[in-house]
Amino acid sequence: MTPRVHVEGPLGEGMALELPPAAGHHARVLRLREGDELTVFDGSGGEWKALVIGKAKVRLQQFREIERESPLAITLVQGVSSGERMDYTVQKAVELGVAAIQPLLTKKGVVKLQGSRAPARVAHWQKVVIAACEQCGRNRIPQVASLLDFGDYIREVKSGKPMLLLSAQGRPLKELDIRGEAVIAAGPEAGFAAEEQAALERAGFVKASLGPRILRTETAALAALAALNVLRGDF
Repeated sequence: MTPRVHVEGPLGEGMALELPPAAGHHARVLRLREGDELTVFDGSGGEWKALVIGKAKVRLQQFREIERESPLAITLVQGVSSGERMDYTVQKAVELGVAAIQPLLTKKGVVKLQGSRAPARVAHWQKVVIAACEQCGRNRIPQVASLLDFGDYIREVKSGKPMLLLSAQGRPLKELDIRGEAVIAAGPEAGFAAEEQAALERAGFVKASLGPRILRTETAALAALAALNVLRGDF
């Protein structure tokens, strides 16, 4: 598989450019040499065939209008979980085609991010998203929204598209007619508090079940994304 690297656009045919530090490191790890081919994308759609012309330097040759987006535009509203669990959820959600991610600080969540730690963590998750796009072939980069407290989110949430609250007490996911756009809400390690679940339902979220087994926070949203891709997506 041709290596893929993300660079900031705009890009143009014949352009010679220095790879950013992360992409340059990637190229060195892969031991790319002058004349080797790689794929470059800026996240706005499509990708470029490029050749290595020097140390961490490439020249763009040919634009390819290739898209690998899911026909479902799913926004994942995810209660923030700790450490690698949240990274794993973000990474795999991108691989499964999620369109956007809204991280939430919830009452029962173990992670408390304050001050400068919040935007730093969001920036970290966005890097996880980019790396996942490089790996899985996506040419459009999902955005990780600014971290919100649950109360701030629920005051701003608007209906107009199907909104699902993952819950053992809900209707089976296969019974819900989800097409086009949708929002999925998944709680952190201990789930949403009872009052948060009630607030989500008042805002228009419908409880959706993933079966009789209890799923971990890093499993629930991913199972829902995979199931929806089987039912209405591109699986």
